Amino acid sequence: MTLGSPSSAATVPRAKLFRVWLIAARIPTLYVGIAPVLVGTAIAIHRGAFHPWAALGALIVALCVQVGTNFSNDALDFIRGADTALRRGPLRVSAGGLLTPGQVAAGAAACYGAASLVGLAFALRYGWPVVLVGVLAIAAGIGYTAGPWPLGYHGLGELFVFVFFGVVAVVGTAYVQTGSISALAAAASVPVGLLATAVLVVNNLRDIETDRTAGKRTLAVRMGYRGTKVLYAACLVGAFAAIGCMRAWDFTGPWFWLPWLAVPLAASLARAVAGSAGAPALNLALRKTAELHLLFALLLAASVL
Repeated sequence: MTLGSPSSAATVPRAKLFRVWLIAARIPTLYVGIAPVLVGTAIAIHRGAFHPWAALGALIVALCVQVGTNFSNDALDFIRGADTALRRGPLRVSAGGLLTPGQVAAGAAACYGAASLVGLAFALRYGWPVVLVGVLAIAAGIGYTAGPWPLGYHGLGELFVFVFFGVVAVVGTAYVQTGSISALAAAASVPVGLLATAVLVVNNLRDIETDRTAGKRTLAVRMGYRGTKVLYAACLVGAFAAIGCMRAWDFTGPWFWLPWLAVPLAASLARAVAGSAGAPALNLALRKTAELHLLFALLLAASVL
């Protein structure tokens, strides 16, 4: 197996294909899809409306949309010339010749199809609002790198992540179990969305130079290194500040402080990113930020319960 042109994908041994697909899925970042479902489900339990099958369905939808977006990003970034030998992040399977862009795009379609099937089951119970949200989520996932005006290439990637892996994922998970939208779910979606956004911010910080060369005008490219590092810190600070606001507005009980147990990890990450200049440090910060996101979600879910 060589890392040559995409046509070499056919030479990957069948026994190694599963591992290749795991690389394409970007497993270390999947906490971004898991975290909001944990929080939304905790809110449903808090309201006495926990439905395990609905919670599982919400998790499947969140992960399928995320993995589908990762797959389409892998294929289309390569086609658009954004993934080159100069890229400093983890291996991309299309650029590395492990799979063809067509194969990876087919994988993305399969993921979006699976999300649609689960979404259809929800739609049969809750009607057209679920259909509308599902269509928008999948369209945004595809439009992140596809189409004539891809979101990720025009500085809107962070907004996409905040909305769909924060607000929509938390509120939607609670909704498919409780049948209603609560103020608590809406409030809890803000810090969850901010930390999901932080994961993308540090990813794009690492890729500023290669993205700029490829004409990929991410928000990080537009803001530069200093501005992006400030944005990263702001996302972390904003997430913990939101918990204080939730308490002030009586959205949480006496255990509201539990998410703040993650402050030391957040502070160390903020310092690491502020002082980082190399890809290895930022790759580590990316993984640790995803872990922070999951830890924060677990603590927020515990505080709600």
